[in-house]
Amino acid sequence: MTKAFNRQFADLPVTIFTVMSALARQHGAINLGQGFPDQEGPQDMIRLAADALLDGQNQYAPLTGLPELRAAVAQANLRFHGITVDADSEVVVTSGATEALAASLMALIEPGDEVVLMEPLYDTYLPVIRQLGGVPRIVRLQAPDWALPRQALADAFSARTKAIILNSPMNPTGKVFTADELAFIATLVQQHDTFAICDEVYEHLVFNTPHISLMSLPGMRERCVRIGSAGKSFSLTGWKVGYATAPAPLAAVIAKAHQNLVFATPPNLQRAVAFGLNKDTAYFTTLAQDMATQGAILASGLQRLGFGVLPYQGSYFIMADITPLANGQDDVAFTRMLTEQARVTAIPASAFYATEPPRNLIRFAFCKRPEVLMEALNRLEAWKNR
Repeated sequence: MTKAFNRQFADLPVTIFTVMSALARQHGAINLGQGFPDQEGPQDMIRLAADALLDGQNQYAPLTGLPELRAAVAQANLRFHGITVDADSEVVVTSGATEALAASLMALIEPGDEVVLMEPLYDTYLPVIRQLGGVPRIVRLQAPDWALPRQALADAFSARTKAIILNSPMNPTGKVFTADELAFIATLVQQHDTFAICDEVYEHLVFNTPHISLMSLPGMRERCVRIGSAGKSFSLTGWKVGYATAPAPLAAVIAKAHQNLVFATPPNLQRAVAFGLNKDTAYFTTLAQDMATQGAILASGLQRLGFGVLPYQGSYFIMADITPLANGQDDVAFTRMLTEQARVTAIPASAFYATEPPRNLIRFAFCKRPEVLMEALNRLEAWKNR
């Protein structure tokens, strides 16, 4: 008889994204479940990455990233958020933002430390925290407006709190935290002498509202890790290039965790991302405008079909209330039925909750070409009227 595997990971179910994507393929469905664009990113970046494979620089990149990419990350922090960063000591390039999250948690969490989280939440947070021996303290944001539950959040902090994870713009809700909400969070972080891990991968995908980085607030510069993603900022999710910005003492420990996870990230991709981060601001403005247009197409169409469309201000995602259409089915059964009968796939929102989730919400991704979104809406309409 063999000894047991790691229980934390062995007991994790197959992700709902894997299940629903397989079901989508089986039924020829339009997959609005997983959040990846269906268009390639900027061709000049792709060409640069391809050319960089051929110029004899394919050995290990420096542990914390190529100097040109670290400089570009520092410059982007200043340009978009007003944060002055030392490129040599305060930036760590990672193999995707998920690795940046894991390395940041490894750098901070010891067994028994508490981490404050807000749900619905990105599904990677909890397994990593638990594997490190951390104790999650989960605060729930409520539909439809996803307002910050201030008293519940304050109650979640204690002397045992090591960090809060703040995801803004937020997956899966599309919420962008307001200046007033961020100020309240900053007060708690300082009051309890703790850290904030700021998952800001959708920082350039905000619609008619500003994205404010918690790190830019007074007193927060030395308490925050700010995580960005080339995959999300340039529609190149398969490249898996992320970057963490942190005060030098913390960045040094994040780098040690990163060293023991992957050590370094492909140098040709780093060079292309450095080029991308230095693009004119117009590129980032157009990216947000195009995504806003796609979101509006999907939101208005879903609303017309009878879904309860919840407010969103950023990210790739719309949350929808299925109550008017579900005939009592829960979110899992309803998304399965939509895939099989309407041939359109979404994600049941219960996947983004730790316990006792609401069963009336599903998440659609709108990072698809307008014609694909229109076809999905046509299929949903045909299903509804069958």
